[in-house]
Amino acid sequence: MRRTVAGAIAVLVTTTLSGCGYNRIQTLDEQANAFKSQIEVQLQRRADLVPNLVETVKGYAQQEQTIFTAVADARARLGGAVQSGSLGQMAEANQGLTGALSRLLAISENYPQLKSNENFRALQDQLEGTENRIATARQDYNAAVQAYNSYIRRFPQVLTAKLIGKGEREYFEVTSAAAREVPKVDFTAPSKKGQ
Repeated sequence: MRRTVAGAIAVLVTTTLSGCGYNRIQTLDEQANAFKSQIEVQLQRRADLVPNLVETVKGYAQQEQTIFTAVADARARLGGAVQSGSLGQMAEANQGLTGALSRLLAISENYPQLKSNENFRALQDQLEGTENRIATARQDYNAAVQAYNSYIRRFPQVLTAKLIGKGEREYFEVTSAAAREVPKVDFTAPSKKGQ
């Protein structure tokens, strides 16, 4: 009799858990984790490309030390944000690096030899490819988070999610109003001739 009751309880628990979406919640959560990892990998790849780009530019534009320092600081913040795992910090640090890199790339307009340098062009191409990968990883992650968040809000999954301690996940998005602004590059400043 006890075996029958224990067996019936086990079947009931298994049926309830599968009917309440436990397995699906776990699957969607892991999918979001995988896409978050891709964002981290691509942000780290971007940060790893920066020193080579800076060194290439330094060879032509040594007097631009403030820009080099800004890029190095922004890169360090991005590395720290990736290590923290906080999506908000990663988004903000990524935007900071984007601004610093845009200033670095803008100075190349003043140095025609730099613009024609093979290493510089190759690094720009790699950086552009990485930017595209970051955008794709961000879209994939946000789509996975949307699927996960939508699923755990439905009944009866909402009960299962609360029971196992699963809550909404945050999206990877720009967090500050300043970071949402498109950087403006002004090439009307007088160029440095003869350098």
